[in-house]
Amino acid sequence: MNTFGNIYRLTSFGESHGTGIGGVIDGCPSGLIVDMAFVRQELARRRPGQSPITTPRREPDEVEFLSGIYEGRTTGAPMGFFIRNENSRPQDYDAMKDFFRPSHADYTYQFKYGIRDPRGGGRASARETAVRCVGGAIAKLLLRQHGITVRAYTSQVAHIRLEGSYGDYDLDLTETNAVRCPDPIRAAEMEALIGEIGATGDTVGGIVSCVVQGVPAGLGEPVFGKLHAALGAAMLSIHAVKGFDYGIGFEAPLYRGSEQNDRFFNDGKAIRTRTNFSGGIQGGISNGEDIYFRVAFKAVPTLLMEQETVDRDGHNAILKARGRHDPCVLPRAVPVVEAMTAMTLLDYLLLAGRQQWTQNH
Repeated sequence: MNTFGNIYRLTSFGESHGTGIGGVIDGCPSGLIVDMAFVRQELARRRPGQSPITTPRREPDEVEFLSGIYEGRTTGAPMGFFIRNENSRPQDYDAMKDFFRPSHADYTYQFKYGIRDPRGGGRASARETAVRCVGGAIAKLLLRQHGITVRAYTSQVAHIRLEGSYGDYDLDLTETNAVRCPDPIRAAEMEALIGEIGATGDTVGGIVSCVVQGVPAGLGEPVFGKLHAALGAAMLSIHAVKGFDYGIGFEAPLYRGSEQNDRFFNDGKAIRTRTNFSGGIQGGISNGEDIYFRVAFKAVPTLLMEQETVDRDGHNAILKARGRHDPCVLPRAVPVVEAMTAMTLLDYLLLAGRQQWTQNH
């Protein structure tokens, strides 16, 4: 299952410390002007080594498109692309290759396949998410044509969290700090905490929130193709994600029906809801209101301290990890959440037959 999507599909390949990573985008409508500066910007938001609170691994993450683009426009053919690994250090993992790192995919990959790539987790590494950012960038360019925007931000790191909803913050401030939080005061607190925890060799998790605006009513299927289910599946495919909720989510038990029902009214232009506890989705189908959801990320399992584990032969052992790792994935996860959201929504637009793209051949 290395392919994501139904009509707009992304197939990814490559490992963390192999020659490189890459992908194939299929189902992209023809005629799209490919803004390469925007694609590079999306990759830069995710790339390692961008701040003191991310992994020190330095990768330029320059993408080369191999097919599917002619004279700056998509042709409708598969879009192959490649990102070379420039700063891999596979030797960092030599001492750990015969051990199962706690809470990693080492044991499950070995058990399932009988072989695994121990270099940074190989295929299980979050390095693979750079490929998703390329697919997401192209999807965002297409969504722009329909006035749809996708914006994610860090809303919680450990116990430090934003109060209220996305409407209480200026999301334009998200990219003004290393942790990608739209509240400068909370951002400084989060950044300090990540730095403190990382200095001890430990790690910390948190929550990325996402809001989508401009989605038309009618996207999604009523039973097994629910839009929120598709978004949930997309988010849960991201490395280190442990939870997803949309609308009021897990706070729903706190409300009575009379408190959480979104009442309809006609504003003279369209049917709207006075509240949006549903998160823009009802019955698995978008209702035209903002779609918003949260994605919970666990603390990175690679700790630069001794941990109990076993080796490949089942012997008890003590392991101290080596290598370059993020003390918190949240800052670099924000663009990945956006990418998976954009690809999901574009896919559902295409499934709904909304293919009136601007084409100037």
